[in-house]
Order: sequence, then structure tokens, then C-alpha cells
Amino acid sequence: MRIVIPGGAGHIGEFLGRDLAALGHEVVVLSRRPVAVPGIRQVRWDGRTPGPWTREIDGCDAVVNLAGRSVSCRYTAANLREMMASRIDSTRAVGAAIAQAASPPPVWLQMSTATIYAHRFDRANDEATGEIGGAEPGVPGYWAYSVEIAKRWEAAQREADTPHTRKLALRTAIVMSPGRGGAFHALRRMTQLGLGGPVAGGRQWLSWIHGRDLVRAVRFLLDRPELSGPVNLAAPHPLPQREFIRELRAAQRIPVGLPATRWMAELGAFAIRSDTELLLKSRRVVPGRLLAAGFEFDFPDWPSAAADLLRTSGQRSAG
Repeated sequence: MRIVIPGGAGHIGEFLGRDLAALGHEVVVLSRRPVAVPGIRQVRWDGRTPGPWTREIDGCDAVVNLAGRSVSCRYTAANLREMMASRIDSTRAVGAAIAQAASPPPVWLQMSTATIYAHRFDRANDEATGEIGGAEPGVPGYWAYSVEIAKRWEAAQREADTPHTRKLALRTAIVMSPGRGGAFHALRRMTQLGLGGPVAGGRQWLSWIHGRDLVRAVRFLLDRPELSGPVNLAAPHPLPQREFIRELRAAQRIPVGLPATRWMAELGAFAIRSDTELLLKSRRVVPGRLLAAGFEFDFPDWPSAAADLLRTSGQRSAG
């Protein structure tokens, strides 16, 4: 297959493109700043306007759009606006390229986010019965804006006039992969520094997916013409944050981790130029449609996933 990955130069695109290329697919990455990557062709685009890059869409077998500003930043008004614009503009640009293609791709997988679901501590959110967020009482106002970004991101794909292309929105949980620059690297460093304790009590649910299962899920969805619409990319067993971080400590044989209050989390997030929504929002998301379609996770449980990630990264603690 010839697979075009807009925004494929980021952390997820790096390992997704590499793994797809290793399986024999022709991978084309659309990037604002193309760099040489063995086995992957890089093409420049601006993520907003048509250009020579649209020729890559015409006649390809699949599009996997990952474009959008990273959420690993302070959620200032300016950054939130940039998150919104980068996601909507790039999605509309991809949709327009597909609509104008003489030979449109059969399938378009569009990155979305599990953040679209409500902050809640009770039942899990699947695609059929999950509660879309944005109106929860007692949460910061900008959390609702994050949900609005997700809703409008999906709407931009849904509204694209591409009748010959199957569309899926990938509501993706926190992706855990062994490479530097991802969430797992940051969490592992926190535990090694003694900071791997509950945050604000640790009741909030944390949904995640191993990077290897994300790649396998993408391949699975490419080959399932009966599936379209939103699909949760999340392992089937999310955990409260206090249990999640305890298991990560155990995998590294680190017995204790300092807990953090909400204000301590705010200070820490400020120091690393990130935001506490990533730590404090309760995301209890399960992959209802993947499981119903017969997808089997290599890493359904966090302890086995954490052990594999440590082994793969070569950073397992001694002792």
C-alpha cells in the first residue's frame, strides 16, 4: 500500500511510519520541515493550503492524518487557539485534497483524542454510550475548550465531501512508546526522580495505549471496510492514576513516590511547560468498537505494557 501520513514527523508519526515501511508499505510523510528518513519519502506542505503535496493524495491507498500542534505545552489562550487552528486547517486541507483527487484514497484515518469525553469517575466511555465533555460542573473553563477542539476536529473530517473515501476518527488515549519525547519517557523520569506518587489523590482515570498496539490498530482499521466513524484507540483496562503510577514504580523496582497536591502539580506543569489537564482530567476510555470487531491487544494491561516499554527502551532500573 502507498500510505500518506500528514504530520508524520512527530513522535507518533515517527514510529508509525517506520513500522509501516518495515512491513513493506510505501510511506509518504507530509511535513512542514522535511528531514531525510531512510525508507520514507518526505514531502513539504504547510498544513493549510493546496500545493504540489496534493499529488501524493491522488491515487494513494490510505491517508493517516496526524497533523496538529502538540498538546505538550502550557494551555494559554494563544496555544489553545493554535491547537484549534492547526487541527482544523490541516484536516480541511486533507479533505479538500481527497475531494479533488481523480483517484481518491479508499480510506482516511484521522487523528482525534480521548479528551473529547467527559471528565468522570464512574463508568467507562465507549463509542456508543460515552459522554462527550464540555459541560461538566466544577472543572476549569479551558477544559471545555479542549473538548471543543476535539469536536470541531472531528467535524472537519466528517463535513469533508469525500463520498468515495471511508473515514475514521481515532479517539486516541495517551500513547506509550519507548522513544524519547513521548509520555512514557516523561513518566519514567518522574518516577526515577522520586516523584511517582498519586497526583491530587490519584482517583482520576488514565487511559493509555502501547505504541505497538496503536500501529497494529491502524493496520487493522485499514483492512476493515465495514468500520467507519469514531474509534477509541485505548487499551481495554484503564487505571486510576494512583494505580497506574504504582505499577510503573513496581516495574522499575522503585518502592515509593512522593504524592503531589493539585497546586504542586500546577507548579510542576509550569516548570516543564506543560499543563495539568493532562494529569488531572479523568479519562476512562475503552475500545468498544475495536474489541467488537475482533481486535486483540498485545498489551491489554498496564503492568505488562510497562515492563515491555522499559525493556525496549533499555532503561530498566538495576537491582
